[in-house]
Amino acid sequence: MSQSHNLCSTCLMLEYFHPWPNSAGFYLARQQKWYEQNGLDLHITVPDPWHGDSLEHLLQARADFAVAPVNRLLVRRDGGEPLRAIAAINHSALETIQTLRSKNINRPRDLAGRKLAMNPTPRGLAMIRHLVASDGGDPDAVKIVNSQFREFRPEDLQHDLADASFGGYWAWEALMDSAIPQEERLVWPLGQLGAPAYHSYVLCTRDDIIETTPDKVRLFLDASEKGFLAAAHNPLAALPAYELATPYFPTELLSQSLKAIAPTWLHNGKWGELRTDVMEEYTHWLAKNAIVSDRNIWRSAIIEQDFRYSMHEHS
Repeated sequence: MSQSHNLCSTCLMLEYFHPWPNSAGFYLARQQKWYEQNGLDLHITVPDPWHGDSLEHLLQARADFAVAPVNRLLVRRDGGEPLRAIAAINHSALETIQTLRSKNINRPRDLAGRKLAMNPTPRGLAMIRHLVASDGGDPDAVKIVNSQFREFRPEDLQHDLADASFGGYWAWEALMDSAIPQEERLVWPLGQLGAPAYHSYVLCTRDDIIETTPDKVRLFLDASEKGFLAAAHNPLAALPAYELATPYFPTELLSQSLKAIAPTWLHNGKWGELRTDVMEEYTHWLAKNAIVSDRNIWRSAIIEQDFRYSMHEHS
C-alpha cells in the first residue's frame, strides 16, 4: 500500500464514553503518522451506548478494531461470536474499591452490612463476592446500590448515597479533583485485594478481518506497538493529542493519568503480549463463577502467538 495515496480507511473504537489516557498509544502513533506510513488512515471513535458497547459495534462491522474489557470478549466468544483479541492493552487490574475513612471500612470483609455502589454485572458481582469471601467476610451481607454506568464520586459517599463504590479506576477517576481532601479518601486497587490477574483491556477484531486481510491487522499492530512503546517510555509525549481529543479535561489530570497508566502497557518491556497464564487463570475463574461456560474458551478468543510475533516480517 502507498504511504501517501490510497490509504486504507481504518476505524478503531475505544471502550469508554470518551477518550482517556489508556488509549495514548493509538493517539501518539496517529500523531506521528505511523499508521499513515503503514498505509492506514486511522479514525478513532467511541461507542454509542444506545447501540451497544465497542464489541457490539465491532460485531456489526461499524469498526475494524475495538478496545474492550477482556471478560466481555470471553463472554461473547463463549456465546459463539467471531471476535478475537489480537493484543493486550493492560497487564494489571485498573478497577478499585473506594471509600472514605469516616466510613470505617478498612478491608473487603468490612463491606458486609454496608452499601456498595456499582454496576451489578454478573462479573462485577462475582468479583465483589470473591474479594469479600476471600477476606473472611459474608458476601451475602453486602448491600448493592445499582449505580448503572455512573461512577460514584467521593461526594456521593459523603452524602451517604453509599458507603463505598466499586469500579472507578486508580489511574483515572481516583485522580479527579474532589471537594473531599485526599487524606480522607481510600482507594484500593483490586490487584492489592486478592483479585485474580487479568488483562483489563484487550485490542480486538473479527475473525473475518484476520482471515481476509491479515496484512492490515499486522500493519495496524505494528503502528500501535510503536505508539504504546513510545508512550510508555515518555507518557507526556501523548499529551498534545489528548488536549485536542479531550480539551475539556484539565491538563494536570491528563498528565497524572498518563504517567500512572503507562506502566500497565508493558510486560517485560514488550507491548501487546496476551499472556497465556493470565488468560487461562482468569477464564477458569470466570467459568467457576458461571460467567462463561467453557473454561478453555480463551484459547480460541486470542490470536495465535506466531501471528502476533511474526508481524514484523510482514510489515
